[in-house]
Formats: sequence, structure tokens, C-alpha cells
Amino acid sequence: MTSRAVVVDRPGTHRLVTRPRPDPGPGEALVEVAAAGICMSDREAYDGHRDAAFVRYPVIPGHEWSGTVVAVGGGVDPALVGRRTVAEGFRACGVCERCRCGETNLCTGGYAETGFTEPGAFADHVVVPARLLHPLRDDADLRAAALLEPSAVIAAAMRAGRARPGERIAVVGAGTLGLLAVQLLAAVSPAELAVVDPREARGRLALGFGASAALSPAEAESANGSFDLVVETAGAATTAASSCLLARRGGRVVLTGMFTAGAVGIDPVHLSLSQLEVRSVFGASSAAWVAAVRAFGAGLLDPAPLITHEFPLERFGEAVALVGGGDPRTGKVLLLP
Repeated sequence: MTSRAVVVDRPGTHRLVTRPRPDPGPGEALVEVAAAGICMSDREAYDGHRDAAFVRYPVIPGHEWSGTVVAVGGGVDPALVGRRTVAEGFRACGVCERCRCGETNLCTGGYAETGFTEPGAFADHVVVPARLLHPLRDDADLRAAALLEPSAVIAAAMRAGRARPGERIAVVGAGTLGLLAVQLLAAVSPAELAVVDPREARGRLALGFGASAALSPAEAESANGSFDLVVETAGAATTAASSCLLARRGGRVVLTGMFTAGAVGIDPVHLSLSQLEVRSVFGASSAAWVAAVRAFGAGLLDPAPLITHEFPLERFGEAVALVGGGDPRTGKVLLLP
């Protein structure tokens, strides 16, 4: 049997290869990929802009994905075969101090992640350690489930931010992460849930996802100092600093966006005078994955409306060009093997 895969040999160069279908080794599972999302991290890896410590060429990208288990290796429960599933991307060692404390996303045993240093899911099949699987309901929508990886990041942000019913909450950014945050935060029953984004169309979409207000950055300035919790998702040059200004004195700010060098720093005087609690999120721990999968299964999270484009593997070049291209009509782009 054969299996196709998109291989990025070096930045800006890719090819579709046909190879023998991989076999799962001991402790591993072979998953037939149903859908795989393309995010800015994939675009950065393709363009050569990802930190060299966090990518290894040649690579089969794809860290946001879903599929069905078709085979398992030795020592793995055979009942997993036929199950719809997603899987964590970080290949945590499980034995270092951070892993022992439950912070599997901060593993100190060496960075390894599906789609960046290990073969990913821009392919017909992907092999992953079975311990990383999160089986889904038998009727799960696998297109939507491909977005459970960014959903797990937002679940991590919610755990860090400790969102409570009746609070005033702001989400900065109405991209994929921001709109997923709106869905999950709306389930907490906040008194106010405002979304800040310069794009009117994205703001309207946020209102449909459960936000109570959509503000431009200029409009948001009048609400500075108003919010109990601010969840930053944009990763833009100024949004870390502006998110801290939105929080009330004694408030909480969680940074989930991946900032690039040169981003505006947070004013330490404002931090100290306002006694802010500022947390950041890097990926998602196993616990955050569990929370996201449970919310998806319970119907509290439906990422499907975020999907705007679907492409076969053969059109990877077109698909990746859309991501980060600036078209406000582009939401989540999927590859469907």
C-alpha cells in the first residue's frame, strides 16, 4: 500500500511524494488523515521564517489535524483501530520535571513536534505515539476536529486566565484563535465579552460566535482599565502592550499570540502600578487538550464555521499562499487528503 505526503525540502520548495504506507512501531498508531489545517506557523516554516530551533528540514508539515486510526503497533490497545481521533503535537518525554508537573508543553527533554521536527499530517497517513491520541465521539465532525489543536491552545489560555462567570472579558484579535476563544469564553457566561479587531467583518463574525461587542482598536482605547480578563490572540507588534492597558487594576492578561522580534514591550511602570497578573501560553499541555476535546464533544465548541477553504494535497502551494495573505475573507484553510 502507498501513501502520499507533502515534503518541504527547504524553505520555499515542496513536492508531493508517494511512498510505502508507514507502519506503526511499538507504542505507535497509524492514522488516516481526514483533514489538516494550515496555520501561520506552517507558513513561516514554508517561507523559512520559523526559528531554526523549532523546525527541521526536510519535513512533512501538518500539526493541526484529525483522522481515523487504521493500525496500531505492539503494546497499543487494538480497540483504537477505527476510532476517530486527534493527537497532541508535542512529543514530550514524560519524565523530566516539567512533564512530571503536568506541563508537557514545556518539556525540557528536547523539542520534538509533529509537523515541524517529526513527519506531520499533510499526508494521507501520519504515525504518532499512541499515548498522544485523544479519541473522539463516533459521530465527530472530522473537518471541524482538525481545529482542536488551536482550540487546545485557547483552553490553555482559559486555564491560565481563570475566567469566571459575570466577569468583563476582552479578546484581542478575531483570527482563528480569537474566535475560538470567544466560543469557549461565552460558555463561562461573562457579563461582557468584547472582541477587539480592526477588521469589521471579523468583528461581525465574533458577534455571531457569542461576543457582546466588537470594537476597533481606537474604540477599545475608551475601555482601557475596564476588563477583569484580557485574552490576547493576535500576536501583532502592539497587542501585548495594548492588552495590558485594557485590563483593570488587579486584572489578568493572557498572551497567546506568537510575537515576532521587535514587538512593543509592556510598560513595567504600568504593570507595577496596576498590579496586573500577566501569563503567556506556549502550545497546550495534555490537560488543555482534554479540556478542548471535552468542550468539542459537549457541543460548546464548534470550529466548523471558521473553515473557508479546502484543498487536496496536490494544491498545497495554492493553499499555503492563502494563509497570511491578507485577504479578510480567508479563515481556516484545510488540506483534505
